[in-house]
Amino acid sequence: MRDRALWRIRPYIRPFRKHIVFVVVSAILSISASLMIPLIAKTVIDGPITDGDNGAVVPWFLLAVGLAVFEASLTFTRRIMMARLSTTIEANIRTDLYAHLQKLDIGFHDQWQSGQLLSRATTDLGIIRRFAGFGAIFLVILTAEVLVIFGLLLTLHFWLGLLVVSISVPILTLSRRFERQYFTYVRRIQDLQGDLTTTIEEGARGIRVLKAFGRGPRAFEQFDEQATELFNTHISRIRLHTRFVWLLTAIPDITLAVILLLGALVVGSGGLSVGGLVAMVTYVLILVWPIEALAWILALAEEAETSAGRVWEVFDTEPVIADDENSLHLDVAEGHVRLEGVSFRYPTGDREVLDGVDLVIEPGQTLALVGATGSGKTTIATLLARLYDPTAGRITLDGTDVRDLSVESLRRQIGFAFEEPTLFSASVKENLLMGHPGATDADVDWALDAAQASFVESLPWGLDTRIGEQGLSLSGGQRQRLALARAIISRPRLLILDDPLSALDVHTEAKVEQAIRPVLRECTSLIVVHRASTVALADRVAFLDGGKIVDTGTHHDLLERNAAYKAILSQTPDESGAQGSKATRVGDGA
Repeated sequence: MRDRALWRIRPYIRPFRKHIVFVVVSAILSISASLMIPLIAKTVIDGPITDGDNGAVVPWFLLAVGLAVFEASLTFTRRIMMARLSTTIEANIRTDLYAHLQKLDIGFHDQWQSGQLLSRATTDLGIIRRFAGFGAIFLVILTAEVLVIFGLLLTLHFWLGLLVVSISVPILTLSRRFERQYFTYVRRIQDLQGDLTTTIEEGARGIRVLKAFGRGPRAFEQFDEQATELFNTHISRIRLHTRFVWLLTAIPDITLAVILLLGALVVGSGGLSVGGLVAMVTYVLILVWPIEALAWILALAEEAETSAGRVWEVFDTEPVIADDENSLHLDVAEGHVRLEGVSFRYPTGDREVLDGVDLVIEPGQTLALVGATGSGKTTIATLLARLYDPTAGRITLDGTDVRDLSVESLRRQIGFAFEEPTLFSASVKENLLMGHPGATDADVDWALDAAQASFVESLPWGLDTRIGEQGLSLSGGQRQRLALARAIISRPRLLILDDPLSALDVHTEAKVEQAIRPVLRECTSLIVVHRASTVALADRVAFLDGGKIVDTGTHHDLLERNAAYKAILSQTPDESGAQGSKATRVGDGA
């Protein structure tokens, strides 16, 4: 038996228990009002109409109208309240889901498609909201209504009533079978929707690549295959649901015909009044809607169940990198960094990217990491920022294992500029302030000057210019300089630069290097280097090969004694701007 994931939204419902009680009570009163009307009809038919007393009909008519207005008012109020509550619950779950996603480590996001996460945060939560706001309350209302009708039918005529009650057996059997089959289709559809969302997102984000290589038709073929599979699965689900609805509709219709026939015979024998037969037929007609709605509610319940299961797959993932009760808070770091026997393998990898790395960076020192593609340079940089944890060994900051420091206080000491800068669809200033929310205008001006990013002054609205999704309205070099300014704006104690100047032309690069030198002297810096000109910024160089530090020293010392080091740098653009092989500059697979 499946675990009922929907039950796990109870903590989000508990704050609204009083509102739920009001909804249930109003539903009971609403049902009572609507189900009294057939009894009024029975009383009128067997009394005033049979007796020919037309004047006595008026009070009963007014009572029926009053009950109808009362029921309509309760229904209106109830639906407004449930819509508001369900929307609030959805918003609260989505807020917690997004907060949880921020806590999860990079390894989790490496393994999950963004489209799958997006579909869980939007489509799946929308389905849960619809069930919580309407499906669940209708299920309660209709169940109560059916039980009351069964009781009234048994009261009006036991054997005819028992005949109607007996239809619940095939209905429950069919419902159980439908529930099991429908769950399979719904889960498949939701997974396919997540995959399709990923494909659409990647197609939109990579539109330049698709157009440049003429791969638009192939991308469309991939999309069309996924969309067709999703369509076919939807059709199969609809067929199953339609068959179920047809069967549920046929059962009360057949029952109604039987009741009319047998009821007429019972009335003829004096076992039931005409008014009683009218009341029974009316109640059977009322039953048609709850039974037909059962198909819709069960379908919605299965969709909500699978959606809740998909959402809780994310919630149940515990952050690998997180604080514990003994985590230490670091106010201001001196900047002494040490790697002791550090080894690392990516969660989805099949080999060690780093193998027993030992490295020391003194406070105020700038260390350059040099190595071939895949040697582990970027991996060391991400481990220092604790985006991952080593699989063996440890990394210390001022003598304390970074795993013993609170994540927030550690990362507050660090400025990080990635080789592929990520900018957000926001203003230039908002992007810069992500590196230091409390930065003043003077801090912003200083960071832009140090990163040689004065080009922002020529943008249409200066710092307030929105730069578009992923910053694609800017050139690669402009994005890198803004990312560099964002990394240094907080004047971090530990600065990590992953080839931050790779997209710059030679002249701009020289200006940035000259401007950034004073910044580097004020902090401990690690620079992932892919070309010789950037090495000049470093006090020391560590040369990696196959995930190991094979040599350290100054740039000139390594050039003289290490042929492999010299060969690596000779493949990259040198100080003169001559272009060598570009293979070592992209995709540091580490």
